[in-house]
Amino acid sequence: MPIQSNPEVRPIDHLADCGEGSDPALVLRDRTLSYSELRMRVGSLAAWLSAHIGERGARVASWAAKGELTCLLPLAAARAGFVHVPVNPLLKRAQVSHILHDSGASMLLGTKARLETLEAGDIPAGCAVMDEACLWDEVDGFDGALGPSDADPAELSAILYTSGSTGRPKGVMLSHANMWLGAVSVADYLGMAADDVTLAVLPLSFDYGQNQLFSTWISGGAVVPLDYLFPRDVAKACAKHGITTLAAVPPLWVQLAELDWPTEASAPLCRLTNSGGALTEGLVRDLRDIFPHARLFPMYGLTEAFRSTYLDPSLVDAHPTSMGKAIPFAEILVIDDKGNIAAEGEEGELVHCGPLVAQGYWQDPKRTAERFRPAPSGSEYGGTAVWSGDRVLRDGDGLLHFVGRRDAMIKSAGNRISPQEVEDAARATGLVSEAVALGVKDDRLGQTVHLVVRAAPDVNAGEAGSAADQLSKMLAKELPNFMQPKVIHWRDAMPLNPNGKIDRVALAQEIGA
Repeated sequence: MPIQSNPEVRPIDHLADCGEGSDPALVLRDRTLSYSELRMRVGSLAAWLSAHIGERGARVASWAAKGELTCLLPLAAARAGFVHVPVNPLLKRAQVSHILHDSGASMLLGTKARLETLEAGDIPAGCAVMDEACLWDEVDGFDGALGPSDADPAELSAILYTSGSTGRPKGVMLSHANMWLGAVSVADYLGMAADDVTLAVLPLSFDYGQNQLFSTWISGGAVVPLDYLFPRDVAKACAKHGITTLAAVPPLWVQLAELDWPTEASAPLCRLTNSGGALTEGLVRDLRDIFPHARLFPMYGLTEAFRSTYLDPSLVDAHPTSMGKAIPFAEILVIDDKGNIAAEGEEGELVHCGPLVAQGYWQDPKRTAERFRPAPSGSEYGGTAVWSGDRVLRDGDGLLHFVGRRDAMIKSAGNRISPQEVEDAARATGLVSEAVALGVKDDRLGQTVHLVVRAAPDVNAGEAGSAADQLSKMLAKELPNFMQPKVIHWRDAMPLNPNGKIDRVALAQEIGA
């Protein structure tokens, strides 16, 4: 779809109207919904919600596996004038209870088994609870349907809660316009079309995961939701459904690259996307070898602004570690420590300006004020910007490169050490597939570097001692003395947070960082 500088912005529920009536829109386990059926089901669910929840702007939460409910509720709730609060199905009752109370949810819809884990105090007063099987029975017997809404695109439509790995989950407020323009932007730079089939493997409570639906539907394509148990389930689904588009985060890409992909699974894929962390040069090469005909899109995003940058696939081989440039509708500035736009090659904070910037954190003015601040004076968009806290630099070609998070930098003997630089060096040895560098408090140096690694597939776990010796020797050749890990921790598997990213906080707690 050709993009316009000022495209029509519509309520998010209008996504159901973007595809041709008989074309497939949602491939479920037991049936496929065409776009005509998608519109009908969204309208019926919206009418049922409207009849059972009176207050416009009320929050409707979902806590279920990927399926008809979790895929349709973002549109149906919006059509009925409510705010959708998707809860990651991997969360436990304490986190779910916090989200329900914090959002003031009026209704919780979910899988019966999950709902039964909640206790009386977990559910806010006045919050109705219904399992999805009973819900669909009622919707099927309900007489009524709502047509496309005429909501103001600036209205709040969704609250996405962060994983909470650094504290209690906080809700990011997204308008119809935020999500609509995000779908337009991604569909455009990915070159998506009506014949595309997207395998939705990421959590739909995750902004990257939610956009799997939206960017596909705005293009008239089909979505296949998948909750996988093993990485090989992803490859099987790709073969079964002729998947053309696959989005993942680095830990999943690492696992997928370790599989033997049959031709019927890899051949149909024409685009791969990555966010939630940087791809390593070795992983880029592996993905190139496995999927030679697929275009690879490395991307960088913030939940507070959805997506910020992408690297054009034609530049990946020459600039495999770059974050690329701003996506459509995003203005990305690098701001130095004095508040000025940084010079070429100068490190600064990434600041995201433009209409993709969210409306702040739900009922949290303090944290909103810390992250959502006036745009720098050099901004073309102006208004409110997201100050990311991420340190980046822009090279002579205008490409951005990630340096590290300000609060993640390791400070040892007066030196500022980028964890990513240590991690990249470890992976470059070929001995490890995954690596996380952390700073551990030290009375003499301030902090020392601890490195947590998972061995590469061809490194025998029984030879961990020799592998550890080799790794230490190779790092000694590549890194200066002040960056050398004091301790290397070997793990059979890395802990993951609910969005599938490596849980750095859990690792830090394990090693006492």
